[in-house]
Amino acid sequence: MVPRRLKDHRWSQEPPQLLLTVPIMMIVIVTVVDILAPPSVHLGPFLVAAPAVTASFAGPRTTACVGAIAVAAQAVVAVVRTSLADLNHSSQLIILILMSAFATSFAARRERHEREVSQLRSVATAAQEVVLKPLPQRVGSLRIASVYLAAESEAQIGGDLYAAARTAHGTRIIIGDVRGKGLEAVGDAALLLGAFRGAAHRQADLPALMAFLEGTVSSDLDDPAALDAATEDRGEAFITAAALDIPDDEPVLHLINCGHPPPLLLRGGQVSPLEVRDPAPPLGLTDFVETELSEEQFAFEHGDIVLLYTDGVIEARNREGAFYPLAERVDGKADTSPDALLAHLCRDLMRHVGGHLGDDAAMVAIERMPRHS
Repeated sequence: MVPRRLKDHRWSQEPPQLLLTVPIMMIVIVTVVDILAPPSVHLGPFLVAAPAVTASFAGPRTTACVGAIAVAAQAVVAVVRTSLADLNHSSQLIILILMSAFATSFAARRERHEREVSQLRSVATAAQEVVLKPLPQRVGSLRIASVYLAAESEAQIGGDLYAAARTAHGTRIIIGDVRGKGLEAVGDAALLLGAFRGAAHRQADLPALMAFLEGTVSSDLDDPAALDAATEDRGEAFITAAALDIPDDEPVLHLINCGHPPPLLLRGGQVSPLEVRDPAPPLGLTDFVETELSEEQFAFEHGDIVLLYTDGVIEARNREGAFYPLAERVDGKADTSPDALLAHLCRDLMRHVGGHLGDDAAMVAIERMPRHS
């Protein structure tokens, strides 16, 4: 898994020298001009801009130091032009001291808030690594790559999910997308992933596994203890999912699609969607739609790549409102590796949306390799 990471911020670091020169130069310029200006011109009030600007990028200590320099500069102006006892200059000094103290307090609050946000990001990253465990790069005869792109940098975890599990005869992989966002979506994703990891190697066939997952999701959504004032609409929750069963000794894959975007098969420079004839409704809708889970078989030969993805990819829009044309962008990429394919798609997707996704997005690329490789 290659989730989007946030850069660590060290709070002990001082701001870059280049930024600090801005308020210092402001103080120097205002002081020199104020001394040379006619007696009727007073530029001292402009000195308050120095600590105010410093508070926007520096901590309270640096802001207080710049404020002290500004106060000292105002005192120099007062002595040169008249005296410290002059009512005009003494008033400017008092106001400048008060405003510097206010800017220092603002800088302390901003730094504390940014530290809290950084801690929340760390918690979100740790939670994602627990809930959404990295997929192994090699499983049996499969080579796998995966990526999770969070829409918001402050919340690196959401309702998109994927997992892989080994069985006695092959590998099972699931990808899904929980309706909604926030902690409820994370909880539903964790529930489905836990059920999949616990049952994938025990259920005899793929329909039985998906029936078990459907029962797990539906029973949780129907649990009266899960309903409270904040979750009154849980009855509308559901999870789209696609599950693959890939045997080790047969060049095929078995697919059940529960309302999820169809996987793409890359073979010989061509791209084709794996459309099932009888798709099932999303998990969690058995109370509203009768469900008959049946798997369909597709050829999956050596060198083929199957691309799984969530709707955050294909529903990503550019500035003109056009959706991301995933099938077109992977066309001609059949000869690449899963890692290279996802790296290309991530760069291309972020260019398409201008650097900001409107929804979380996840992708998994699976390549069948020869058993001896």
